[in-house]
Amino acid sequence: MQNNNTLTLETPNLTDITSDSFTQAYRQFIAKGDFIALTRQFEQGFIQTGAENQLSFNVKQAKVSLLDTGVLLIEPENVEPELVKKNSATPSKSIIISSGIHGNETAPIEIVQQLISDIIAQKIQVKHRTLLIMGNPVSMNIAKRFQTENLNRLFCGKHQEIDPCFEKYRAEKLEGYVSDFFNGDASDGDVINYHYDLHTAIRNSKYEKFAIYPYQAGKPWNKEQLSFMASCGVNTILFGHGPSGTFSYFSSANFAAHAFTIELGKVRPFGENDMANFTAMTNNLSALVSDEEITLKSFDNNDFNLFEALGDITKVSDKFELYVADEASNFTNYPVGTLLSTDKNQEYRTTLPGESIVFPNANVGNGQRAVLMVVPTTLQ
Repeated sequence: MQNNNTLTLETPNLTDITSDSFTQAYRQFIAKGDFIALTRQFEQGFIQTGAENQLSFNVKQAKVSLLDTGVLLIEPENVEPELVKKNSATPSKSIIISSGIHGNETAPIEIVQQLISDIIAQKIQVKHRTLLIMGNPVSMNIAKRFQTENLNRLFCGKHQEIDPCFEKYRAEKLEGYVSDFFNGDASDGDVINYHYDLHTAIRNSKYEKFAIYPYQAGKPWNKEQLSFMASCGVNTILFGHGPSGTFSYFSSANFAAHAFTIELGKVRPFGENDMANFTAMTNNLSALVSDEEITLKSFDNNDFNLFEALGDITKVSDKFELYVADEASNFTNYPVGTLLSTDKNQEYRTTLPGESIVFPNANVGNGQRAVLMVVPTTLQ
């Protein structure tokens, strides 16, 4: 982690947690549970961060600690590690639920807000260590995906490769909080790590909700986790094809976490989301942190739309042309031989039956992905 002097140079408006304005806002958060308001008010972060800042209070047998703007740690009290270790039905879990890595993706932020509100109102009793995150408060306040750089491309140390900006600073800070969290379980039993990074997509999708399962480097895809996704209302899964700079891949690759980037529909402004559309996801996440039973159906390929990645269409130069209609949905497939892009002397034509597009966006920088190409698949 960088020292405070370096952080101050990159983000000159860090909040002093001893200031009267912060003290008043923090007390109001404890009373009302409005984490969105607190996060947006102090978008740049705190001068003093982490567990040492002692911004903690208790709710229903759990300690709630504000580690930084948009980063809330909940630790259950009176956990007896030896009992957990002996009870194989209730293993210790460390759970991260993140949102707002892109600031205009508001439904996930409101899901996390609902969880926090229910915890503070003592409607939920948290029984596993949980870290709740609203990732990019600066872009939340300007209603854009990001201010300067795409935060969800800067993890796994990729923030070191860019010029100073808020996203560079924030990626490094979030990596530190996640590392401290996953390394901080004091129980003697086996610990299962989880990270569900919630998003919404720029454009419509043929399948409204889908998840990207990060690259597993030869490890088998976990079918129980796929069944959990289906029980959350997400039965379209895209299997990652290589290392990346995404937040979920960071947790998966470094801490063996069950992790997913979960797309929950289309981007909408705050207050315009139909939260009933996310009931299954919200209820399952609530059940997970409170150790309530979640009934899962056995994995069956027929219950899913499964896709494997072929690779990226990368924008190489300013001559890049993408022949995908603006209204084309994610997972639109094209006949074999369809021309999808040209760039200098290069072109991309489909070569496989069912070849489909995901995240098409011609308005990216040179060297960045303009489209992810995928094809249907099944699991053995």
